[in-house]
Amino acid sequence: MNPPVWLTPGQLAERSGVAVSALHYYESRGLITSRRTAGNQRRYRRDTLRKVAFIKVAQGVGVSLDEIREAFDSLPDNRVPTVQDWARLSRAWHDRLTRRIEDLVALRDRFTDCIGCGCLSLASCPLANPGDVLGAQGPGPRRLPVHDEPPADAPVR
Repeated sequence: MNPPVWLTPGQLAERSGVAVSALHYYESRGLITSRRTAGNQRRYRRDTLRKVAFIKVAQGVGVSLDEIREAFDSLPDNRVPTVQDWARLSRAWHDRLTRRIEDLVALRDRFTDCIGCGCLSLASCPLANPGDVLGAQGPGPRRLPVHDEPPADAPVR
C-alpha cells in the first residue's frame, strides 16, 4: 500500500515534529504551500515533509526564514526536489556555517573565564576592557567578530 500523497496538517505536524501553528506560519511566510479541499481544509503534499525538515535544520544553524524562502524559490516547480537540489541549497550556506564555527571556537578559546560575567563593556574588567575603551563604541559585544546578524525571526519548534 502506497503512502498518501496529500497529508492533513495534523499528519504533517506529527510526522515532522512541528506544531500545526508552525506549519500555518511557514505557509504564511511562503515557505510551504497547501491546497484546499472542497470543505476548505488544508492538504500538504507529502514532499512538504522534506521542506519542513530543511526549515528546522536551517533555523537551527541560524539561517533566517527569509533566506530559507529565497533558497526554496530556486527549487523547481515542475517536480519534487531531488537529493542534488537539497545538497545545492546546503552548499550555499557552507561558508556562513564555517564562519559561525570559527566565531564559536574563538569565543570558547578566548573568553572562557569571561563569558558568564558580562563585563565586556564595564570599566571594572582590567583584562578584557581596560579603561572601558569598548564602552565608547556603543552597546553590545565588541571583542568577537559578528559576521551575521541573528535572524529576526526566532525558530518555531
